[in-house]
Amino acid sequence: MDTVLPSGSAEEIAQRAENSIRARFHSRLFSRFAQAVVKYGLIRPNDKIAVCISGGKDSFLMAKLFQEIKRHDKFPFELVFLVMDPGYSAENRAAIERNAALLKIPVTIFETDIFANVFAIEKSPCYLCARMRRGHLYRRAQELGCNKIALGHHYDDVIETILMGMLYGAQVQTMMPKVKSANFAGMELIRPMYFVRERDIEAWRDANGLRFLQCACKFTEMCGLEGCMGSKRKKVKGLIRTLEAEDPVIAQNIFKSVENVNLATILAYKDKSGVKHFFTEDYDV
Repeated sequence: MDTVLPSGSAEEIAQRAENSIRARFHSRLFSRFAQAVVKYGLIRPNDKIAVCISGGKDSFLMAKLFQEIKRHDKFPFELVFLVMDPGYSAENRAAIERNAALLKIPVTIFETDIFANVFAIEKSPCYLCARMRRGHLYRRAQELGCNKIALGHHYDDVIETILMGMLYGAQVQTMMPKVKSANFAGMELIRPMYFVRERDIEAWRDANGLRFLQCACKFTEMCGLEGCMGSKRKKVKGLIRTLEAEDPVIAQNIFKSVENVNLATILAYKDKSGVKHFFTEDYDV
């Protein structure tokens, strides 16, 4: 693992990171973060939000953006910076703690045995791991008095999910900016990085000389720092980049496609109850 640290004291490193959000990256990061918060109503007065930090660049930036929006003090809400250790190696656990200290993020860490439970599972271990992680985060956040958990999924995650659903899942769906929990009463999941591009997150990271883990996953943990990911998502990511290089509006069009669904031209769809309806039902009406 590369342990090269940015130069300066923790105070100086955090200050540089914050200043870059307020100046150089304001329009690309903070403005888009605030846009999603306002458009989708992600933060309400008196919310207590568990900002979930996995150790990667996305969730650490999300934590800094939450600190920045809290600094504006438009209305009262509380933040808890929550780190779940699902069974990290000592090296990766230390890397998360080090980055939190460098960026002046006061994290609350709790431990689970998720990696030990799913690592030997052959069928869909990533899906099971993600569901278990989500459940543990909801439960711990609720114990801490939170009513929301915030995850660091960004714009590129959204458009990749849309294409992956079509190409590999035979369905049209997206990653929603907010979702009410079905299993934890009164809890909600929010994604305030919804409009933030991954390339801008990477630019902020690199401009500040920061290094983060890839994600909270035993399989990618074996890759150490950033550099590996699931093959299907990697293929879709590459496809989008190739198309976007030829036509810059491709990414925007993929995103807009799930805002502009025309039911009059859809063969079938599922309603909110999960009931499937075909166009032939009212074709002759």
